[in-house]
Amino acid sequence: MKVVLFCGGLGTRIREYSESIPKPMVPVGQHPMLWHVMQYYSQYGHRDFILCLGYKANAIKEYFLNSDRWAHSDCVVSNFGRKVEVIGEQPPDWQVALVDTGIWRNIGQRLMAVRSLVENEDVFLANYSDGLTDAPLPEMIERFKKSGMVGCFVAVHPPFNFHLAEFNGGDTVKRLRSSQQSEIWINGGYFIFRKEIFNYIREGEELVLEPFNRLIEDGKLMAYRYEGFWRAMDTLRDRQVLEEMIERGEMPWKVIPEARTQAAS
Repeated sequence: MKVVLFCGGLGTRIREYSESIPKPMVPVGQHPMLWHVMQYYSQYGHRDFILCLGYKANAIKEYFLNSDRWAHSDCVVSNFGRKVEVIGEQPPDWQVALVDTGIWRNIGQRLMAVRSLVENEDVFLANYSDGLTDAPLPEMIERFKKSGMVGCFVAVHPPFNFHLAEFNGGDTVKRLRSSQQSEIWINGGYFIFRKEIFNYIREGEELVLEPFNRLIEDGKLMAYRYEGFWRAMDTLRDRQVLEEMIERGEMPWKVIPEARTQAAS
């Protein structure tokens, strides 16, 4: 199943990095965030990627065109570097389409720009490329296929806590309560679409505004509500949290080998 990854945004909320590299290339551990997202899909057998590039597109192209596949693998080197043998887990075997969809296009128009590359797919996957999760992808896909819906997104609770204010007329506050005690769900940036999604997008439109509202009107949009691990990398603090998790060896977005085998069968 093809996976469309949106990689063209400016990443203004993590500007310390995004002024030199695009947001998906911000390093988290030894790899850029984009690698972690692709690895998530790859574990479940989805290794055909379409990258919608924009801001600093060349940085992403250079990563894939010039990357040394031995760099992050255990290996045995002999004959003064002329022979390299990987030991242990092999580097991922990905097919990656690098498509420059323009700097100023929004996500809806980036998806439209690669329509020809997924038009033969009954169902395809898509992702914002800035968040990680351990959501059970095979179950999500199966539930979506059975639903007959056109679009699906992972709905998650916000990972941070804030106070919700309720008013009793005017400026008088009626109640303050924690967001963790509420039923707030947000779009987690992991999508599943049927090819009919393109019938719902008009020229210039974003993806989750007008098109999703049309899906709602037709009863064709569903959400997979997930309460497990999910974390977006919007700020330097978010990156720090993910870095600390990796340092502790906590990477829930990497499925265990047994789950990977079951997903492939």
